[in-house]
Amino acid sequence: MHHDIGARCALYPMPATIVGAVVDGRPNFLAIAHVGILNNAPPQYLTVSLKKFRHTAKGIRQSGSFSICLPRASMAVVTDYVGIVSGRDVDKSGVFDVFYGRLGNAPLIRECPVNMELKLHDVLDLPAHEVFVGELVASHVDEGCLREGKVDLEKVRPLLFDYSSGWYFSLGEPVAPCWRVGRDHPAYQAAKGVK
Repeated sequence: MHHDIGARCALYPMPATIVGAVVDGRPNFLAIAHVGILNNAPPQYLTVSLKKFRHTAKGIRQSGSFSICLPRASMAVVTDYVGIVSGRDVDKSGVFDVFYGRLGNAPLIRECPVNMELKLHDVLDLPAHEVFVGELVASHVDEGCLREGKVDLEKVRPLLFDYSSGWYFSLGEPVAPCWRVGRDHPAYQAAKGVK
């Protein structure tokens, strides 16, 4: 039996990410799990949802760019730290080894195996949050986390965030191959004439 638990988002866990932006001339970082993929064809657009009072939001507006960096599971402590202290009160510019990519003003994190730089496209104004829509300009991936030119999640071991339990998780074993395992479904096999 299913129980109605109200209007609670049940899409967790989400990847924990670190969003970077230059604020008042220095790099600032904020842990965010509320990220989204709007499309998977070029140009690609990704979103980050920030509460309106966040210091990082100011930097995104100032520079017109931001980064989404994917930390490893082993980075739980530092990821949580940049999420629980504000750049208004603490200078977070020295927490990571920072580098810049094509845009030149979206701070990227060398310790993170995956970094994406985005150009601000639009801002959606919601009652408590602002959703920053960014056009993906480039992705920078640690070469040790690539397999045949693609990101290898087993090597990345991304940190996952679960809002309902209040815990961080990491990935387990792969379950099944996407776009192939469904071919084992009886309806698929019947439609294809497989016996």
